[in-house]
Amino acid sequence: MQIYETVLILKPVLSDPEVAAFLDKTKASVSAEGGELVNSEVWGRRKLTHFIGKAREGVYVYMKYKAGPALLKKLAHNFSVSDTVMRDMTVAVHDRKIREKKPKKAKPAAAAAPAAASVQA
Repeated sequence: MQIYETVLILKPVLSDPEVAAFLDKTKASVSAEGGELVNSEVWGRRKLTHFIGKAREGVYVYMKYKAGPALLKKLAHNFSVSDTVMRDMTVAVHDRKIREKKPKKAKPAAAAAPAAASVQA
């Protein structure tokens, strides 16, 4: 299973219990399809940079979960037909090893000076 992160922007007219109910319903959907919810957070009501429909703000919700392709497709469909979701974005999380920068080998000062002198001559 692949790890995915989803950010949802919900309609601003929703109350806190309605947002919690939507999140519980989504969690149940993930669990029912064999996925595993790793983390979920409600980031709260925030101002949007541009209008979505006639809304100037929205409720942001973040979820991180393990899922297969079938579950991912089902969630995308559910978000697109839902009246409460204004926007959604899902990205795959790839485990990347962080490369350590190797220190450059310092040239000895004595070796660099004769080379520079021969170039000038």
